[in-house]
Amino acid sequence: MVNNVSRVTLPPGYKPSNNEPFMCPLQLEYFRQRLMRWRSELLQESSQTILHLQEDTAAQPDFADRASQETERSLELRARDRERKLISKIDEALLRIDDGSYGYCVETGEPITLQRLEARPIATLSVDAQERHERREKAYRDD
Repeated sequence: MVNNVSRVTLPPGYKPSNNEPFMCPLQLEYFRQRLMRWRSELLQESSQTILHLQEDTAAQPDFADRASQETERSLELRARDRERKLISKIDEALLRIDDGSYGYCVETGEPITLQRLEARPIATLSVDAQERHERREKAYRDD
């Protein structure tokens, strides 16, 4: 993924602060690097899973062992599927950094707090918008 935002060098130990302009170049670069590291870690775990699954192809003679191995494999593949979806969300966040919309709620256009972005760098909704979304979702599920 190529990022068109001009790069700045982060000072050692830099953390975004409310004392600087929201989504200034330093903050954007901080979150870009954080998202890229996270993406790289997920891809590496995925590669390790593929290797692990290829190594575990030996047939288990015992039915219980085979069932246990299939259960483990299924759980691992489900986890990797969740990670694949997470990588897609990371890619979307990186695109939002490129287009200048990163850090702003897609519903209200208001800034998402730095604390929320630190906790969930792929967040697209402010806390208030997320809570409204979850209340609506819960109301529909209860019907």
